[in-house]
Amino acid sequence: MRDSPLRKSFVLLFFSCLPAFALSANKCERLVATGNPEYPPYLWRDPGNPHQLVGANADLLAQIASELGIRIDLIYTGPWSRAQEEVRTGRVDMVAGAFITLARLETMDFIHPATFLTPSVVWIRRGQEFSYSNWNDLRGHTGGTLVNNSFGQDFDKFAKDNLTLETVPSLTQAYQKLLLQRTEYVLYERYPGLALAEALGMAEDIEALEPPISSEGLFLALSHNSACNEPWLRGQLAKKMTELTAAGVPDTLLRRNLERWRMQQKSTSVPNE
Repeated sequence: MRDSPLRKSFVLLFFSCLPAFALSANKCERLVATGNPEYPPYLWRDPGNPHQLVGANADLLAQIASELGIRIDLIYTGPWSRAQEEVRTGRVDMVAGAFITLARLETMDFIHPATFLTPSVVWIRRGQEFSYSNWNDLRGHTGGTLVNNSFGQDFDKFAKDNLTLETVPSLTQAYQKLLLQRTEYVLYERYPGLALAEALGMAEDIEALEPPISSEGLFLALSHNSACNEPWLRGQLAKKMTELTAAGVPDTLLRRNLERWRMQQKSTSVPNE
């Protein structure tokens, strides 16, 4: 029996009223995320499974995924510069923690509010201080930082126009160049910088100058080229981030993972008996 015009109209009306998530369910049953693998306590490679990333951002993403009823796999894709490229092309759907820059806005949609607010500082060799109170005091000194790293749009522009910065793929390399006196300072975030210095046994060899060069928000961001980047998903992520931030969840996860990182370093540094 052929469908009547009334039945056809009802079917069309039914599908037009379906919530957006139902229509997009087949497209977004699973998202893949990545991030900076040298970023404790926010993110680092899982010692038990180096293909996975763990940390405060990972725990936050897992809670969001659970409460939204979606699957998000957070994987290691290489150094920070490579991770950003994977998200830019859409081979990876999301970055778990990035500062906003004009260049990134061309390739990603940032989810508000920020997951964390993190200060970035000037790291120097201990005992090798130079006069520093603002950005201008970095002129004439050779610094180091990571490839494609950002410290906020304002500082990035100032650095490009005024500073001599050598870039390397990893913070470990940046610190090594600093201690070998091939650079005079390293620009990096305070907590990840300290955490890695402790892990490398360099905490007594370097120190941070005050004040921070910037204090920027870390955001979740969806690739423009991700098949899952739809208004419903962006809206649900923003809503959930607002709820979790108001409840103080990110700060709790940050403290928990800072202790987790330190305990991991202690366990790996204990000599075999």
